[in-house]
Amino acid sequence: MRIIKENSLGLIIDMQERLLPHIYHSEEIISNTGICIEGLNLLDIPLLSTEQYRKGLGPTVQELQNKIEVFNPIEKMTFSCCDEPGFLSQLKSMNKGQLIICGIEAHVCILQTTIDLIHAGFQPVVIEDCISSRKNNDKIIAVERMRQEGAIITTYESVLFEIARISGTDSFKAISRLVK
Repeated sequence: MRIIKENSLGLIIDMQERLLPHIYHSEEIISNTGICIEGLNLLDIPLLSTEQYRKGLGPTVQELQNKIEVFNPIEKMTFSCCDEPGFLSQLKSMNKGQLIICGIEAHVCILQTTIDLIHAGFQPVVIEDCISSRKNNDKIIAVERMRQEGAIITTYESVLFEIARISGTDSFKAISRLVK
């Protein structure tokens, strides 16, 4: 299945300042997610973001907040975004079927959200190099399970060029500079 610009929405899950220092390869995940967000912005893909228990885990890291053009995170106490009252109705009102997912933790919030999105009729596109967990093995097993459940697993560079579709355009050139 192709990832289509007009049908896509970015979802940044729980990239919060008090949790990220404990995440495997956190600096790389922040950097990759920042590049992915910038690319989605260049392609005019709308973004949603969530924060898990902000009082305890703090806000989304500033580096990523600064890249999200309309930053208005949905605060949640549930692991799956879909269990948070109002999330699915807001998502359905945006009329996008493919969700490009970055965030933490892969084996908890990303996994549960992905499974619930599939069951709600959406197509999750999990950006493997923009997700992580405290333990790398938890991420590896979560990615395997998400793939078995029917999620598309890809990388930020691959998804950005797939959405861009054509070389030689201004957006292609901007993305090429971004990923180098």
